[in-house]
Amino acid sequence: MKAKKTSIPREECTTIRQTLIALLGQHPLSIRELSTAAHIPEKEVVIHLEHIRVAARKGDRRLHLTPAVCLKCGFVFNKRERLTKPGKCPVCRNEQITGPLYGLGP
Repeated sequence: MKAKKTSIPREECTTIRQTLIALLGQHPLSIRELSTAAHIPEKEVVIHLEHIRVAARKGDRRLHLTPAVCLKCGFVFNKRERLTKPGKCPVCRNEQITGPLYGLGP
């Protein structure tokens, strides 16, 4: 029988949301960049961003959203309230869309 590898948990001084808040305070990032920096799945990042948005409203900071853009026709998703990337462009039905960028500031 093979010996099991013992996994050593890494020490974390901050929570995932505190890590995301620190990353968002530096410069705008996409969901993919946030997930790789925080070592969590992209679906989890969206859930944490919702909570960060609510918590930021109560404080003196705001979650800023740079909207997604269609790469084919240039349509900008200005009125979109969801934090996830849109599936298709409503104008040309293209699926090549840049994801939104998120930042935290005053």
